[in-house]
Amino acid sequence: MTISQSIVEDMKTAMRAKDSLTLNVVRNLKSSIKYAAIEKFGADGELADPDVVTVIRKEIKKRQDSIASYEAANRPDLAATEKAEMAVLEKYLPAAMSQDEIVNIVEDAIAETGATSKKDMGAVMKLVQERVAGRADGKTVSTEVSKRLA
Repeated sequence: MTISQSIVEDMKTAMRAKDSLTLNVVRNLKSSIKYAAIEKFGADGELADPDVVTVIRKEIKKRQDSIASYEAANRPDLAATEKAEMAVLEKYLPAAMSQDEIVNIVEDAIAETGATSKKDMGAVMKLVQERVAGRADGKTVSTEVSKRLA
């Protein structure tokens, strides 16, 4: 079952269970996926799982930014809602990679590209992102690459 199919099934389940939080988050996600598909392929396009993961990561990033803003504004009630929405979104992501796996991939990519300084970071990041394929946060990967190209 693809991620998109899983989202549709979860939407039906949330409707039956009258779970408004999950239903709203899943509907919003489904809409975002459809917009991304239209942008990429036209009206009849469908996104593959890697592209769907990218959309999910963008939605999670929006929630993280909102949480930071709400906490800075001393609005824990709104931050809690965003955290609950983020938890719903995170279950659609593939299993996350461990820190050791990320480090190994980064070191292999640096060796393959022959990178020696921060100027080579773009080439290394491109290679690492292909290998990580949505199983690690871009910020975490970027931090690891920066540490090794100092």
